[in-house]
Amino acid sequence: MNMTRILFWILGLLVLGLFFRLWVGPGSYTDIWRLQEKIEDQQVQNDEQAEKKLRLQMDVNNLSSEDAAVESHARSELGMVKKGETFYQVILKSDPKAPSTVQEQPAKAPPYVE
Repeated sequence: MNMTRILFWILGLLVLGLFFRLWVGPGSYTDIWRLQEKIEDQQVQNDEQAEKKLRLQMDVNNLSSEDAAVESHARSELGMVKKGETFYQVILKSDPKAPSTVQEQPAKAPPYVE
């Protein structure tokens, strides 16, 4: 074998090795495509979190400026009632979450906080 043929084989193997790495190894096309998909998924999650943060910030601003908003949250989320009001809970028969039999239970007083 002469020198050019040996050099040709060495360069051919080197090129095959580089192409193999381009398609399979780290930094390959498939690796880049996978990372781009991860980036897109993360961007969607970031957008959702930004929306949630904006809604919470608006809620905080609303609660800090309006007493009616605080009262509304206390009524809906904590079940609080004003003095002199009577709380009535209506359970419809068509409600799938309603218990099949309604049993009377004594109402529990809210915990006393000083």
